[in-house]
Amino acid sequence: MNLQASLEHWLHRQWAKRGLFSWLLRPLSALSQLYIRHKHQQPRAALPAPRPPIIVVGNIIVGGAGKTPVVLALCKHLQQQGWTPGLISRGYGTKISGAPLVGQGQLEAQHYGDEPSLLAQQSGAPIAVHPKRVQALQALLAHYPQVNVVIADDGLQHQALDRDLEIIVQDQRGVGNGLVLPAGPLREPPQRLQSADWLITQNTGNGASPQTPHPATPERCVQMQLQPCLFEQLATGHTLGLTEWLTHYQTKNCAAVAAIGQPQRFFHMLKNHGISLQNQSALPDHGQIPPSTFSQLNAELILITAKDAVKCSQNTDSRIWAVHVEPQFTPAHWLNDLTQQLNTLVHSKAKPH
Repeated sequence: MNLQASLEHWLHRQWAKRGLFSWLLRPLSALSQLYIRHKHQQPRAALPAPRPPIIVVGNIIVGGAGKTPVVLALCKHLQQQGWTPGLISRGYGTKISGAPLVGQGQLEAQHYGDEPSLLAQQSGAPIAVHPKRVQALQALLAHYPQVNVVIADDGLQHQALDRDLEIIVQDQRGVGNGLVLPAGPLREPPQRLQSADWLITQNTGNGASPQTPHPATPERCVQMQLQPCLFEQLATGHTLGLTEWLTHYQTKNCAAVAAIGQPQRFFHMLKNHGISLQNQSALPDHGQIPPSTFSQLNAELILITAKDAVKCSQNTDSRIWAVHVEPQFTPAHWLNDLTQQLNTLVHSKAKPH
C-alpha cells in the first residue's frame, strides 16, 4: 500500500467514528453544510424539450460504494427491454477542459477515464464525458439522437443536471460517523438517502447491513452482492468462468492489485471464493498502475479489477488476470420495477396537458 492509499485508509478509519480528528474539523463541516444547502437551492439547467428521461446513479459517501456494477446492470437490462440507453460521466483521473469527449466501444482510459472506458466497453452504449454533466448530456444527444434514456454515472451532487430518477448506492460503511466532509465521509447529510427513488446497499456477506436513513417505500431498498463471474488473461484475452479458473489455478501463488475506492472489498471477495492471496497491493482510486508494480511481485498469478484492466490493456505479463464481477440483487426483480416506473414516466410526459 503506497503513501496516498495508506492516507485514504487512515481517513476512512477516522470517519467511521466521532473522535478527536472529527471533532477538530466540525467547524469546516458546518461550512460545507451551508455550501451544500446553497447548491440545493440552485435551479436546474434549462434543457430543450422533449428530452429523454435521465437516471442518476450516485452515492453520498466518498471512496467507491459500487456504482459501476449498478450502472452496467441497469444499462444492460434497459437494452434487453428495447431501450437505447446512453451514458454520461465525469471521467475522474482525466483532464477535460474543452468540448466533451464522446464515443462508443473500445475507448482509451487515459483520455476518457477508467470508469467511462469500462462502461463503454462492457455495455456497448455511447458515452459522453465532461466535468459539467449538462455539457456531456448535450454532446451525447447531439452525437447519438437515437438515445431514449440517459444514465448519469456519479452525477448525484451535480445540481445543474435535471433528473427523473435517482439511485443512491452505499456499502457497509453506511454513512460513517454521519458527518459531511471534512469531519466525516459524506458529500451530503444522511437524510439525503430518504429522497432517493432507490437505495442499493452493497453487502460483502460478512456482516449486517448498515443502519441508515432509507426511502419511505421499503420495496425501494435493494441489497447487492458482487460475485466474480469471469477471469480474463490480459495478455491473450483468454477467459475462464469462476469454477473452471479455480480448478486450474486455485493452488497457485496469487497476488492481487487494486486501484479502486475500496480495494479491501476486492481482496475480501477473492478470499471469500477460495482464492488465497500471498500479496495484496492497494493503490489510490483511479490511479495509474506502473508496470513495475507487477514486475516486482513474486507471484505466479496477479489478479486485478476490470476497472484497472482498461488502464493496463497493453501489459503483456501473462500472469495478470482481470476479474469481472456481476451483481446479485435482492429482490432480483427491482430492475423490472424500475423499468415499469420509467415506462409510466414516459407515458405521462407524452400525454397532452
